[in-house]
Amino acid sequence: MRKTLLSLAFGIIIYSCSSSKIGTKYFNENNIEISKSKFEQIRSTNELLEIPGDSINHKKLTLREKRGKIKNRALLESLLEKEMNIELDSTKPLVIIYYPGKDRCNSSGSATKDSRKIWYGQLEDGIKQIAETKPIYIYKENDGLKKYDGILTWYKDPEGIVERLFFEYHYPCNSFVVISKDGNYISYFGEFGKNYVLEATQLMNK
Repeated sequence: MRKTLLSLAFGIIIYSCSSSKIGTKYFNENNIEISKSKFEQIRSTNELLEIPGDSINHKKLTLREKRGKIKNRALLESLLEKEMNIELDSTKPLVIIYYPGKDRCNSSGSATKDSRKIWYGQLEDGIKQIAETKPIYIYKENDGLKKYDGILTWYKDPEGIVERLFFEYHYPCNSFVVISKDGNYISYFGEFGKNYVLEATQLMNK
């Protein structure tokens, strides 16, 4: 028994040493390996976002905006209507603010309840002026959402469809997507300003 434990402990030490020698590899948005300094330089511009790589020792960058088209907006609309118990206007764009769950980004900062109320109030006013609609607030995991009590009503992602269609990774803070009546969309990953949502809404309202 003692020999087995010693062998196991020795094996763990060998594995730890070999793993530490591997080092971290860095990749750009095209999955091409780059140097750590280049990776940090690009990331510091805030134009790209860091996401998990293909293994524990990989770090990867991704574009913060994606454009595409979904095949079945009606299905998405139907699932959202069922979850929220409301009827959505199929002629208007869907504006979805997405909360992936608590992380270091969305659980830090100096925002207060009053400042959040003002920020989201201005966002909703802007969207209403552009498209005569209002944003939908969807979460994957609700841990950390108590700070929005009395400000916003969040709904569970029905059958995980929003995540599956638009958010492949856990992007830090919140993200958003705006879907046109024809299924075209613009998604934006990670922390965003109101103007990004308003511009996307304007484009998807044409």
